[in-house]
Formats: sequence, structure tokens, C-alpha cells
Amino acid sequence: MFCAALDTTEGRSLVVFDGATCYVILNLYPYNSGHLMVVPRRHVATLAGLETAELTELAELTRRAEIALTEVYAPQGMNVGLNLGKPAGAGVVDHLHVHLVPRWTGDTNFMSTVGNVRVLPEELPRSAERLRPIFQRLAQ
Repeated sequence: MFCAALDTTEGRSLVVFDGATCYVILNLYPYNSGHLMVVPRRHVATLAGLETAELTELAELTRRAEIALTEVYAPQGMNVGLNLGKPAGAGVVDHLHVHLVPRWTGDTNFMSTVGNVRVLPEELPRSAERLRPIFQRLAQ
């Protein structure tokens, strides 16, 4: 899934920043507007499997994603995390990725648990348009 994202038009349209060893991509099925993932280019299942440069860039892009999401969405909180392995909830089991989900008081997102649908106030292309310039600025 993540490996193919950079090779397809649809996948490429979700990428908000392209780094040397990792990239930042909007979640195709977000929990909230701005739901980002930081993904190593290399297919790696665990943090222990990352090379030092990959781990360093993963951490730096996670930091930049927090800054960008705070600037664009002004969330009251944020979930940042990894799900390593199927029992931990990993949707993509063998390609590690860091989720960043902006949160607001009362955004329980019950629609996805009750109605099996997601309700977003912003379409993904608009999210990408808002986030890309901030990532470009932070890269300098």
C-alpha cells in the first residue's frame, strides 16, 4: 500500500512532503481532517529495523507534521503514534508508519463506529493544499 502510493497519481496526490528517506502523506481514510502519516520509503515493519538516517528523518518529519497541523487546524490536542503488528491495531502490518491525528473536545467521531462511515468537514485535496506550503517552509 505505502510502497505503491508514490507510484500512483492518487497516492502521489496525498503526499504533502517528500523527504530523503521518509515522506508525509494524508490518510486516505482519516479519523479527522488533517490526519497525516509519516512513512519510511523502505518497507520496514519495526522501529528496530530502521537505519539511523531513517529513524532521524521519521522523528523530524513527525515534529514538522505536528507544527504544520497546529498551524493549519489549531487542534486542542493531537494523537501521535504507531501500531506495530496486527494485535496492536496495525492496518498495514509490515510497513511501519506514524499517525498524527488532530483532536478537538467532542470530536468522538462516533459515525465510523456506528454507521461505518466517516464524516469530514474538509476534502483531502484541500487538506493537501493547506499543508504543503507549511512543510516546504519548514524544510528550509
